[in-house]
Amino acid sequence: MYAALATTVLVLHFCFLAYVVLGGFLVWRWPKAFWPHLAAAAWGLAVVSIPLTCPLTVVEHWARRRAGQAVADKGFIDTYIENVLYPERYTHLLQVMVGVLVGFSYAVALVKLRHRRAERKMS
Repeated sequence: MYAALATTVLVLHFCFLAYVVLGGFLVWRWPKAFWPHLAAAAWGLAVVSIPLTCPLTVVEHWARRRAGQAVADKGFIDTYIENVLYPERYTHLLQVMVGVLVGFSYAVALVKLRHRRAERKMS
């Protein structure tokens, strides 16, 4: 049961990371998605900027210990992303690229929102 919990938390962690990276594009369609995504993006920025441990990592490690599995002493990104999907030397570059991507998604969302408001005023 604990092994299944650890796997579930791992999948949730990947989903959250994908949401942090790509969730700003949801704002293009659903402007109310801005605030939840901003909170997620701020948390993602905080975790990589200052030494914070993500609660999902804490739960995953706890479940792995309870399941008798080995627990890495590193965080989620250090364990499952760095040196798996990209070499560690590109970490800072990818963090900047994610920031630019989120900023771009918000900028386009703002343009779309202003365009919608202008169309409503004209009708």
